[in-house]
Amino acid sequence: MRFVGVIPARYASTRLPGKPLLKVGGKTLVQWVYLRALQSTRLNQVLVATDDERILRSVRSWDGNAVLTSDQHRSGTERVAEVAQGVEADVFINLQCDEPTLPPTTIDRVCGCFDGDPQVQVATACVPLQDPEAALDPNVVKVVTNSEGRALYFSRAPIPFAREGKASFFKHLGIYGYRRRLLQKLSRLRPSPLERIEKLEQLRFLENLIPIQVATVDEDSIGVDTQEDLERVRPFFENGSLIPSQRHTNVGAEGES
Repeated sequence: MRFVGVIPARYASTRLPGKPLLKVGGKTLVQWVYLRALQSTRLNQVLVATDDERILRSVRSWDGNAVLTSDQHRSGTERVAEVAQGVEADVFINLQCDEPTLPPTTIDRVCGCFDGDPQVQVATACVPLQDPEAALDPNVVKVVTNSEGRALYFSRAPIPFAREGKASFFKHLGIYGYRRRLLQKLSRLRPSPLERIEKLEQLRFLENLIPIQVATVDEDSIGVDTQEDLERVRPFFENGSLIPSQRHTNVGAEGES
């Protein structure tokens, strides 16, 4: 099975303009994501998909693989779908360019969801939440799954609600895997009612009866969506530590915000 990692990178971020090219530890965010992806044992190829010549030139300046895509895409999923039209792979892994601390082992676990199970069409990852306050944070997206690890729902609210006693919470991580044949269908789906309410693209899949397999991992990741997030992530590259605290957020919406 051939896996290709695609990093959608949009320059015109609404909350942090030029985000892919912002630097921490001497490298841009998109370069860190690329380098982390290269450490995966499952990816056969890694490339950046962007709509901006500045990002394209930057990636190629450090010998990265990059392609120019349409500037009309509404989400990272649509950008990956365009790449899939010209790149051979069984599964495409959508790696968000604002997740520079995503562990390579998490990428491998998402790839592993497709091993020996042709019914798995979409896969993602989650990590147990240890901090009760993080479960209450709407910027930390939570997921609940069934006994087979299929997602039942994603929410910014603390799910499940503990009417009595305590509940275990799981944070959704910003990574997706898609089988090639499903990507074009996903890119044509219109935003769904629950997606509009929660601002979470993955709810569009569930509302259209597309199951999502969720791999539970041990290491967290930091989503960089604001200047504050950027400052929080700097120490992990300056002191060599890449095990982030769960108090950092991961918006987990469109993947190119």
